[in-house]
Amino acid sequence: MPEIKGWYAGLAKPWFNPPNWAFGPMWSTLYILMALTASAAWDNRAVRRTFFIILLVNALWSLLFFGLHQPGLALIDILAYLTLLVLWIQQLWPQHRGYALLQLPHLLWVSFATVLNASIWWLNQ
Repeated sequence: MPEIKGWYAGLAKPWFNPPNWAFGPMWSTLYILMALTASAAWDNRAVRRTFFIILLVNALWSLLFFGLHQPGLALIDILAYLTLLVLWIQQLWPQHRGYALLQLPHLLWVSFATVLNASIWWLNQ
């Protein structure tokens, strides 16, 4: 993505910003865990609906942050993502506890990404 070497490279970032190479393996792992979880709970309409909304909100974040260069709007989006992720885990918990637990790394990463997004927004106002 050219925005990473261009616009993103020029942003002020906090000291805890991971190296760019770390994002690919992390998100690949999380998407695999999401797919496993979604497939295990596919029979539950609410779980399935929340999963698709999470995917849409995730895609919107990339558009807002990298495409439109709007870290503030991306921050609002990632807060919605975080809320939806907690909801998804709660929906999974009663019947699919093991799969709900598979989403804990996802929850931790999105929580970290929220702090990172907020820091980048704050440093670049």
